[in-house]
Amino acid sequence: MRLTEFHYNLPRELIAQEPLRERAASRLLHLDRSSGARRDRWFRDFPSLLRSDDLLVVNNTRVFPARLYGRRSGRKAQPISPRNPAAAGFLTGRVEVLLTRQISRQPNEWECLVHPGREIGVGERLFFGSQDELQAEIVGRGDFGKRRLRFETVLDFDQVIERIGHVPLPPYIDREDRPSDRDRYQTIYARQPGSVAAPTAGLHFTEEILDQIRERGIETAEITLHVGLGTFQPVRVEEVEDHRVDRESYAISEAAAEKINRARRERRRVVAIGTTTVRTLEECARQAGDRSLEPTTGEADLFIYPGYRFRLVGGLLTNFHLPQSTLLMLVCAFAGREAVLEAYEHAVEEKYRFYSYGDCMFVE
Repeated sequence: MRLTEFHYNLPRELIAQEPLRERAASRLLHLDRSSGARRDRWFRDFPSLLRSDDLLVVNNTRVFPARLYGRRSGRKAQPISPRNPAAAGFLTGRVEVLLTRQISRQPNEWECLVHPGREIGVGERLFFGSQDELQAEIVGRGDFGKRRLRFETVLDFDQVIERIGHVPLPPYIDREDRPSDRDRYQTIYARQPGSVAAPTAGLHFTEEILDQIRERGIETAEITLHVGLGTFQPVRVEEVEDHRVDRESYAISEAAAEKINRARRERRRVVAIGTTTVRTLEECARQAGDRSLEPTTGEADLFIYPGYRFRLVGGLLTNFHLPQSTLLMLVCAFAGREAVLEAYEHAVEEKYRFYSYGDCMFVE
């Protein structure tokens, strides 16, 4: 399939720059994948759209402040203006690092995206924080700004990251992160730190909505997939089949595996909250084959695009995704490319809010 088959036109003003005051006030586009019928609703309607015997599965990963601003070795420290590279003085030594995946703890090495990547090579040292609280060396180099970073040992590394790091808002949110983003760019059930982007379909949930779901007797389960490059790395090939997804860490607990297996045995629908949940469930189902899912940890690199046969997921709540992205391809695989692109065109006409802080779609 050609990459251009997953393009759609989106006016820039429909890209949500701020979260709504109330999480559950989002709009919801309801799409029936069997008939192609769609209906405009509100997210508050979501509990009533579920079946009483559904199993709802969420991703409980937690976003950590993975964006660091620092300076290069041999350069005098200057005031930092995070979201404005020119003002930040990139030409005079300023550097931006996005921590995407921890490779090892001893030594403390991370896979990162570095900007400006072209200028920074192996052996260069980087300093972060007003008092150079963190220091690191570039020990490996990849393409498209990827670097391997080795941090010097500090006793409270995680606490320092929490203090000096910034919320890694996506680049299409054209503003600096704020303290409020530490709460709003996080699901209310986020528990396991490790993601550099939120599983955004979950951002609409409130305790009230979850209570309504439980009151209907609908079962819920939590899995973990730490969002990294595999989720948001752009597709840079013309033929979709040539794309490779970066690995992301996941975990399925014993309690979650038991609930999922019981739902499969009883032929109940499994509803995934977000594409990251879909990838985790389908990765585990692929590995299990005809056997039951086992409690496990691992790394998922499953790329789902049209033609994929879903083994487990029967319903999907998801936000609206970027054109030509792997996330859009996954939704197209689930509901059909033409039906999804027609739904997106409708959402544009009706002025839905797009992307991370935007509205959502329920596909069943």
